[in-house]
Amino acid sequence: MKVSILALSCLLPSVAAFAPSAGNSRAFETSLLSAVEESTESAASSSEDSKAPLLIRAARGETVERTPVWMMRQAGRHIKEYRDLCKKYPTFRQRSEIPEVAVEVSLQPWRNYQTDGCILFSDILTPLPGCGLEFTIDEKLGPVMDPIRSYDDAKKMKLIDPSTAAPFVAEALKTLRHEVGPETAVLGFVGCPYTLATYLVEGKTSKEYLEIKKMAFNEPKLLHQILKSLAESIGEYALFQIENGAQLIQIFDSWAGHLSPRDYDEFAAPYQKMILDKIKSKYPDIPTVCYIKHSGALIERMAATGVDVVSLDWTVDMAEGRERIAKSRSANGIEGVGGVQGNLDPGILYANHETIKERAEEILKKAGPTGHVMNLGHGIEATTPEENAHFFIETVRNYRHK
Repeated sequence: MKVSILALSCLLPSVAAFAPSAGNSRAFETSLLSAVEESTESAASSSEDSKAPLLIRAARGETVERTPVWMMRQAGRHIKEYRDLCKKYPTFRQRSEIPEVAVEVSLQPWRNYQTDGCILFSDILTPLPGCGLEFTIDEKLGPVMDPIRSYDDAKKMKLIDPSTAAPFVAEALKTLRHEVGPETAVLGFVGCPYTLATYLVEGKTSKEYLEIKKMAFNEPKLLHQILKSLAESIGEYALFQIENGAQLIQIFDSWAGHLSPRDYDEFAAPYQKMILDKIKSKYPDIPTVCYIKHSGALIERMAATGVDVVSLDWTVDMAEGRERIAKSRSANGIEGVGGVQGNLDPGILYANHETIKERAEEILKKAGPTGHVMNLGHGIEATTPEENAHFFIETVRNYRHK
């Protein structure tokens, strides 16, 4: 196992409506497994030849030897090594924009827990300065920027040149591919236009998102202009990550869960699809994942974008989620039943090991052996005990479907 130079320097000093009936659910699970296994048999054999990482093969819907696992926000505050590193690099932008520091933070959970995915330590706002949108991150308040609330404000937006705006991302991704080797997937990610626009219009984080909703309802053309500009840049940024080593792209539209279904269809889904289509038009074999917090009412709509994997939060039953995804893809003429990620409640990681094991294995059983990437239903909490995070990963890695 390889350890970066920075790792050594840091470690040595600090040694319901859609719910199916029980009978229908069982029948669906049986047909789902049969269909997926038959349709992916040839893909699985070709994957063995290419030796793609386990997580990538699972995200593609191929037959795999076990369910892969990683955790959203796995790199960060719950790890003592990270907290120690913060003393030397006190700002988030230092930790995410100095390549060797970002690499070290990305590698910490992979080294400690043997996760099947190693996600780049970064932020969804990282590309914004390259779009003409400067911001600062207050360690207590979060991101802060001058709000965009008029056409004049929007004039400063521009198409990103990722190689100029974020060369540190390219360097970090290339290094991660070298460090983790061929068995672990290097994961990239981007923020979706609606979620990014909440920060641009509000000027900071928000709980109610009233400013962007005012714009949506009173000046929808302005909001669409902002969203389209963001989608074009974020699509380029996603391609840039792939071209520098990312083997999967997860798109986060975290705050789209605050939208009604009608407004999601207008202000979120079309711009998610712009990014997904751009990725697939150039790199059709790169798996894509979409995550939205509190998305129980939007699962069918998420699946209808054509994303390869829908990441469920913990408020959705895994078996019901799989059925809803498959039905939506079929209704929209999209081939295959679709993949799923998630969806353990992060709060479960504060429980005893017996409970963690029982809850994790319940999800694994409901998801089935194909097309599932195990994860949390949201990011791991900062105060989560490291030993419990390790136990969760170990539980999933040791589980085998019968």
